[in-house]
Amino acid sequence: MAAQYDVVVIGSGPGGYVAAIRASQLGLKAAVVERDALGGICLNWGCIPTKALLRSAEIYETLHRLDEYGLKAEKVSFDAEAVVTRSRNVAAQLSNGVKFLMKKNKIDVIEGTGRLAGEGRVAVETKDGKTSEIAARNIILATGARARVLPGLEPDGKTIWTYREAMVPKAIPKSLIVVGSGAIGIEFASFYRAFGAEVTVVEVLDRILPVEDEEISKEAARAFKKRGIRILTGAQIGKTDVSGNGAKMTVTVGGKSETLEAEKIISAVGIVGNVENIGIEKAGVKIEKTHIVVNEWLETGAKGIYAIGDLVGPPWLAHKASHEGILAVERIAGVKGVHPIDPRRIPGCTYSTPQVASVGLTEAKAKEQGYEVRVGRFPFRANGKAIALGETEGFVKTVFDARTGELLGAHMIGAEVTELIQGYGIAMTLESTEAELMQAVFPHPTLSEMMGEAVLDAYGRVLHT
Repeated sequence: MAAQYDVVVIGSGPGGYVAAIRASQLGLKAAVVERDALGGICLNWGCIPTKALLRSAEIYETLHRLDEYGLKAEKVSFDAEAVVTRSRNVAAQLSNGVKFLMKKNKIDVIEGTGRLAGEGRVAVETKDGKTSEIAARNIILATGARARVLPGLEPDGKTIWTYREAMVPKAIPKSLIVVGSGAIGIEFASFYRAFGAEVTVVEVLDRILPVEDEEISKEAARAFKKRGIRILTGAQIGKTDVSGNGAKMTVTVGGKSETLEAEKIISAVGIVGNVENIGIEKAGVKIEKTHIVVNEWLETGAKGIYAIGDLVGPPWLAHKASHEGILAVERIAGVKGVHPIDPRRIPGCTYSTPQVASVGLTEAKAKEQGYEVRVGRFPFRANGKAIALGETEGFVKTVFDARTGELLGAHMIGAEVTELIQGYGIAMTLESTEAELMQAVFPHPTLSEMMGEAVLDAYGRVLHT
């Protein structure tokens, strides 16, 4: 007889394993089906190990600025293999941590590839080809996504890389083309530039980091160019030739064509959902643009089947997936007071140098939606802590509804802004207005003071500029 569960989660990424933990907390018998390492792409090949790489790059760059701090060091160098090994060890440590959490919460981990096998049933195929079935009153699909492939730019693992190959280089290439300027592309551009690679970013849209506020994108482009990263926007990509030693790519910008040459190309042009071979067609689950269609409760429309995370579309963020997993399980358990997720309150972060972070509406989006806005800005160069840190590049921007004082959005670029943004995220969740934010006391000296000043600036009360 098939094993019986209240909830079976297919996929153990930050959405899947969190969903299973919450199910266990609510007294539901839960299992996770995983074909690879616990923690999914994010923990093993994305969010966490990339930040380990970027931390090494950040320290290496700082070591070349020691004279600014009255310090000296000679013969500063790096070991690419050791940098990668540290990153992989960090990923392994956290994957083992998820394994511990599964055991602690009495969640069964079933190794193999899961797929829907009919109402209330999941088939699991192990690596040796054997298949068994388990029964579940509810099934949560959390199979994630993979890199999108552009025709003519198919990754070969040798010259054209996806994020996987880019994370484990045997050596730092002397030159690199990054196609795509979203968070993934920009982070890799920043990492490789820090270690001396000549980097060119190619973006088909008219600006880099296109989901960010336009002022942030402009400042980011200026900062990256200052670091020596070449940026080509509004670009049309022509023929790519990898037949020789390295790669040649024809790019047209403003009617002018040129051939870029580099040792490697990183393709970072988005992701597609892992919807294949999981049995959703027969289950009646609807798919649009490679992603599963769900309602505000993450229900697919098929009885007892939910979907979460990258599988259901943007924003493609680990923390969004985790909250979706919790929401789906609490919906299953009938928890009272559960609310759908407001995507405007989900922060987004890019861990480049400088960092970029945002939450809510951009100024342009707010105006498009009919808001009359009040906008505040405060520069890093006017903040005491930023000056003391030697990190004076960047600014904080706030966008308010001029009529009600509601905080509509916040946008940042500069040192450690990925740690600061959640302050605005909490404010938006609490539906704070400028009145509450002006009453908040920010400690001195901290970078967070800029958050308060950016609020004051929107209302003509800024103190330090």
